Formats: sequence, structure tokens, C-alpha cells
Amino acid sequence: MSRFFKYKSLESLVAAARAAGWDEPIVADPARLLEPTVVGSRTVGNRLCIQPMEGCDGELDGSPGPLTLRRYQRFGAGGAKLIWGEAAAVVPEGRANPRQLVINAHTADALGRLLETCRAAHQDAFGSTDDLLVGIQLTHSGRYSHPRPHLVQHDPLLDRRTIVDRATGQRADASTPLLSDDDLKRLQDHYVAAARIAARLGFDFIDLKQCHRYLLNELLAARTRPGPFGGSFENRTRFAREVFERIGSECPGLIRATRLNLFDGLPFAPGPDGTAHAETAPGAWAATWGTAAHDPMTPDLTEPLAYLGILRGLGVSLVNASLGNPYASPHLLRPFEYPPPDGYETPEHPLEGVRRHLRLTAMVQHAYPDLPIVGSGYSWLQAYALHVGAASVVAGRTTFVGLGRAALAQPDFGCRLIQGLALDPRRVCRTFSYCTALMRSKHNEMGQFPTGCPPFDKETYGPIWDQARRQSPELRLGKTPTPATSSPANPPTHP
Repeated sequence: MSRFFKYKSLESLVAAARAAGWDEPIVADPARLLEPTVVGSRTVGNRLCIQPMEGCDGELDGSPGPLTLRRYQRFGAGGAKLIWGEAAAVVPEGRANPRQLVINAHTADALGRLLETCRAAHQDAFGSTDDLLVGIQLTHSGRYSHPRPHLVQHDPLLDRRTIVDRATGQRADASTPLLSDDDLKRLQDHYVAAARIAARLGFDFIDLKQCHRYLLNELLAARTRPGPFGGSFENRTRFAREVFERIGSECPGLIRATRLNLFDGLPFAPGPDGTAHAETAPGAWAATWGTAAHDPMTPDLTEPLAYLGILRGLGVSLVNASLGNPYASPHLLRPFEYPPPDGYETPEHPLEGVRRHLRLTAMVQHAYPDLPIVGSGYSWLQAYALHVGAASVVAGRTTFVGLGRAALAQPDFGCRLIQGLALDPRRVCRTFSYCTALMRSKHNEMGQFPTGCPPFDKETYGPIWDQARRQSPELRLGKTPTPATSSPANPPTHP
């Protein structure tokens, strides 16, 4: 059962937020999320976004698998008008796991079928795709690449967590070589080539993924890297700036977007008493982005806001705001009730994590009121996620409300809102980290279990969860709890 989420009514959530010091509007009528808005030259039919949730269910060659197609069929029919397609690596060695998607000439036709599946499902459900926007993330996983890391900077805290030789367990240190400037210039070519493929296939937008400490996010923080891609703010932003310029020139009709970390923070680890704490090391701040020098657990948006102004001038017309590192500070990225097996207990009440997301996203939206922003961090709010998201939209603190984990549990949340219904209380994500636990499970013949929602998509993912439990030592220990099948008491019955 939930440990932190004790709100039996919308009023009790509001009271808790007020007691925690929230003085901004907290909830509004979710029907306000059905209002259209404009992104670039396109009208998007509502303010609901499916976040880029990797299913780890592609084929070993990087093309979508049956479960990938199933997810995008469900997303397409689900009612959200902005579908932010998941990360596809621009080179095979840049994948975060052996089943992540790859975008290249070999996988192009299969990615085209994924897009067609998504759009056809939306067409069948709503009669038109004119106000639907579907994109795809372009990524390189950098230090989190499989089977070996590719570093662009040294981070005194993350290096000692980064295994460079799986056979010996050797970890990165100051002597571990970085990708060269020529390596990065070749990668720029791969990003542009991937954008050309996405444009040819008919994706509405591409996203240069600059979050969660993957390669482009690490470049933004590469203060100690020598050469044209490190050191100064101009150099650290050079890679993505140049790629966006080239994509604008070569693919003029393709909307350019980015999912950007606003705040990296520091890695967390459990202490002797089990309480998680931020790690420290000399020079740690210098390897972070959006982080205050005087206190690395305090956001500093000076550089992110300046960077967004530059990107806006380069034609970037859609931004997805995010925080943290899913491997080292997951509570910053996705406030949770229970951690995955390789995680730690949350060091703060999850409501504070939600508030951090809302506050930093609002700072960006207020700085650039005409730039469409997707807010994140809503899933922990369970049945009330859309109420809180609507308040942010009404107050001008975000343009779109993005749901990730919650969309795996209930992909038709948009349809329900369109029909005047509340979220189905039997399928509300409880943030018990089942999906993340499956992502962390590697012990099968493909080197990676696919992920989804075992509690609320049991027919498909129940057997996968059972197999993962049999084969994964961490899951056999039962560290991930079994959620109650009942819903929170007295859920709202109308928007």
C-alpha cells in the first residue's frame, strides 16, 4: 500500500500542499487540458502529452518489436494529442540497452511502421490526425551506453560508478579516455542523418535528448573538458547548437524540440542507516548543469534559461522539462512511493519532488511565455495528476502536461478526459517502480527484459514480471512491493 500518498480526496491533497507552503494555485478543472494550442506551424488538439517512455522492447537490430508497436497503438488511441516518441540511438553503440531503438537506414522502414501504427490508431479513434503531433527522440547514451560507456567528460562522482570493463569490474577514473573532438563531429553527422530519416518517414518533430546525464546532457556540464566542446558556456552548448542549425537547414519542415535537464543535482546513495544522501567530492559541481555552485542540491537556472533563449533563436519550438539522473538521483526525476531494486528510499516526501518539477518548469515558461513547454513529474499525484496539471496550464506555468509511468498504466487517460470521466481508479499508476524494476532486469536471452506495467497490464506484462523474478536475484528478494489492487478511497468521479 502507499506510504506517502494518503489523500482520500482532492481537498485533502490541497490541504497537504498548503501545509507544505504552496501558495500558487494547485488544482483546476482538468477539462481545461482539452484546449488546443500551437506548436510551430501546427495546432495541437489538447494539452496532454505522452512522455518518451522507453519500453526496452525493440529487436536486437534496433527496430521496433511487437510490444513496441503495441504501446504506440495504445498511445495513438489514447487521446493525448502530443506523443513524444521514445529515445532512438543515432548509432548502435549509443544504446542504453541492447533492446533500445536505433534510427538509421536499416531500421527506417520498421520505424515508419511504428509511426503508421500510432497514427492509424488515432485516426480510427478520433477520425483525424490533423491535430496530432508525433515525434521521436534522437539520443546517444554516453556513459550509460551498452555494452561499454562513452565518456565526454570526467565526473568525480559518476566516474566511480561507471564500469568500463564488465569482465574485470574496472571503473572509470581520470585516466579513462574521452570521446575525441573528431568523434563528436562524426556524431553530429549521425544526428543530422537521423533527423533526415525522421523527416522522410513523416515524424512531426525530432528531439535532441539533452537530459538524464546522457551524452548531450553531459556535454552541457563539461567544464573541465578541453577543446571546442568543453570549458566555456559557448563550447559546452556547441554540439547541439550546430546540430539544430544543420537540421533547420536540411529539414526545414521538421519541428525541432528538446527534452532538457533543467537541474542535474548530485548522485545519491544510502547511508549506514539506509537514508539516502547526496554524495560529495572535490570538483563535483563543475561536472553538473543547472546546479548552484554554492549548494549542488539547489537548482540554478542561469545557464539553462540562457541556453533556451539561444535554442529558441535557432528555431527550437518545443521543450520538455526534466531533472536529475535515473541511475543516480531517480527521486529528482520521478517522485516515487517505492524505489526499484537498485534504488534507495526517497530522501524527501514525494510531494516536494513534484513541487520542484512544477516550480522549475514555471520558471522556464514565465521566461519564455511563447515557447511551448511540457511539464513533467505529475505521475505521483495519481488520480489527481490532471487536476494539478490543469492548474499549471491555466496559470501559464506550463503548456502541456506530460505523463510517463501513468501512461503505461492507463494509456487512454486522454480518452477518459474527453468523455468527461475521471481516471480509471483501477489503473492509476501508484509509482511502486515495477516498470523501472523491469528496466533494470537484464537476465534473459536478449540481455534486457521489456518494461511495462505488470500490476495494471497483467495479461501482457504479468508473465514477463514472473520470468524476471525467477531470473533476477534482486527481484527474488522481493524489494519491490506488491501494490494493493484497490484504488485510493473516494477518488474523484468527474473532472
